[in-house]
Amino acid sequence: MTVQPPTPFPIHNTLQEQVSFDRKELSVILALYGRMVAAGEWRDYGIAALRDMAVFSVFRRTAEHPLYRIEKRPKLRTRQGMYSVTGMDGQVLRRGHDLAAVIKVLEKKLIRPID
Repeated sequence: MTVQPPTPFPIHNTLQEQVSFDRKELSVILALYGRMVAAGEWRDYGIAALRDMAVFSVFRRTAEHPLYRIEKRPKLRTRQGMYSVTGMDGQVLRRGHDLAAVIKVLEKKLIRPID
């Protein structure tokens, strides 16, 4: 009977990096979120860190589909920009390289006429 050494697991293939928002990006997003919550427009959010993208979803109520999704896709960094804002129907509202400039499309929803 011969004893064989254990076969090492290929760690680099099984555990792949996740894409996530860094502290600076989250502070920009959460500043907008705080203003929209204070205005009564948004009530809940969700964050997902996936293998190819990170998503910040905004909800009016907890149990419904997200109103908007702020996505970060690093693979699109050299093309259209890695940040995008997607509406409830799946339409991309804005895309670009600068997160603050991309989420300005959502700040326009905050401005309303006074009755």
